[in-house]
Amino acid sequence: MHFIGPHVSVSGGVFNAPLRAKELGATAFGMFVKNQRQWVAKPYTNSEIEEFKLNLESCGYQASQVLPHAGYLINMANPDEEAYQKSMGSLLDEVQRCEQLGLTMLNLHPGSHLRKITVEQGCARVAQSINSILEQSTSVKIVIENTAGTGGNLGSRFEELRAMVDGVNDQKRVGVCLDTMHSFGAGFDIRQREGFLQFLEDFDNQVGLRYLSGMHLNDSMVELNAHRDRHASLGKGFLGIDVFKAIMQEQRLANIPLILETPNEDIWAEEIQLLKDFAE
Repeated sequence: MHFIGPHVSVSGGVFNAPLRAKELGATAFGMFVKNQRQWVAKPYTNSEIEEFKLNLESCGYQASQVLPHAGYLINMANPDEEAYQKSMGSLLDEVQRCEQLGLTMLNLHPGSHLRKITVEQGCARVAQSINSILEQSTSVKIVIENTAGTGGNLGSRFEELRAMVDGVNDQKRVGVCLDTMHSFGAGFDIRQREGFLQFLEDFDNQVGLRYLSGMHLNDSMVELNAHRDRHASLGKGFLGIDVFKAIMQEQRLANIPLILETPNEDIWAEEIQLLKDFAE
């Protein structure tokens, strides 16, 4: 089964996320575990935690159908030590929040070397950061998202993803999330089924499909190899619709969360139904 859903708001309380996803007909969802543009947030109360768990169960979701997204300020490759420590503190807090909620994964952008260190040094710093976080937590898998390669952002090339994954000591607690828009922006022509299948094959050969823990499904406002991060609604951008048909008909992508990060939430329910129809 393909698990599909959007990145939903936690406005009013984290416990609202499963309810909002269920209302849209989603079989998976993404969410933030705290404000994505702030370093710190007040701790969850026991009642918030219990209500989230109750809502998750009553809506029929397993933890494996939820792919939380880490905050945008976190940069695990930052060569500035003071800024780096702020990132590490924020990331550890988010991992611990996932554990409190009974969630098993946390997706994040690997960060930028800020053109102050080499790509190799940046990838090694990300891996070392993940090792440190895993040593201070017990169960959550860190899922590294590929990027469009904007500026000094790491993770636009499979070689970089492989280097980061290889550097993690506990291989059971590291994974990768492939974003369709980011992949296209990084130069992978996945517009047609054949191109997407070749993309998957190359990923398997260079990184390994066993690490694929989720996907973000987004069309692109920018053209191939633009190295910019601009999402569009499905079929409304330069990617087109064929790649999403291919994804929904690919059994190797079953049983992982496929998360919409498309910009128009008014049509999320329509996009979910469209993807379900493609799967059938």
